[in-house]
Amino acid sequence: MDRLIYTAMTAMNAAMDRQRVTANNLANASTPGFRQEIFAVTPATLKDGSIEARAMARGNVRGADMTAGRVTPTGNPLDVAMEGEALLAFQGPDRQGEVYSRRGDLRVAPSGVLENGEGLAVLGQSGAPITVPPGFAISIAADGTILASDPAAGDAPAEPIDRLRLVNPQGSPLAKGIDSFLKVPTATGANGVLPPDLTARLTPGALEQSNVETADTLVQMIEAQRAFEQRATIIRTAEELDEASSELLMMR
Repeated sequence: MDRLIYTAMTAMNAAMDRQRVTANNLANASTPGFRQEIFAVTPATLKDGSIEARAMARGNVRGADMTAGRVTPTGNPLDVAMEGEALLAFQGPDRQGEVYSRRGDLRVAPSGVLENGEGLAVLGQSGAPITVPPGFAISIAADGTILASDPAAGDAPAEPIDRLRLVNPQGSPLAKGIDSFLKVPTATGANGVLPPDLTARLTPGALEQSNVETADTLVQMIEAQRAFEQRATIIRTAEELDEASSELLMMR
């Protein structure tokens, strides 16, 4: 009886994790460049050499759906949409490591650092955050070059100050953590960093939208909720069976 309860309990945990992932996808349906998370449930059986075995369901985020989202023109010179499989490199949260995303709604912070809509610093070719000279107007070329011009200089041509660190993940393992960023697992020996792709291109003045399909995600949310309810029903049934068995033993 306890095996039935244990199996149902682990399946309930997997259903709850699936609901969390689905809710996160739904919450980011309007986030530029967001890649929806793919959730998978893997059955596992624990054995200790006896006839007793424990089967459990283990659910986790398998990765990200890298299907391209819809590109929308914005007219903002700091908005960029990556082409092909290119990713933009950012400084990780708390300035730790390097993370990758397709989010291209860039802006200049009061400190002069170029950052995205989440406040993460954009990395340049050297791997350091890009800093814009105070008072300069900037634009971004199709190859990722950052061009800065001094409004006080009249018609003087814009000068390149850095280049966006664009990478191509093709052939490299990427993991998506609970912070929604793509990272290179350090266990692969790549030190968590992808090499720059000098051939990568982007579309200035446009944003790639999230690839989350709202209707499909809502259906997945309902399915996860029903799965949780079904497992809860199994546990209640097991409890009723256990009580009935105890009553039969008492009658003897």
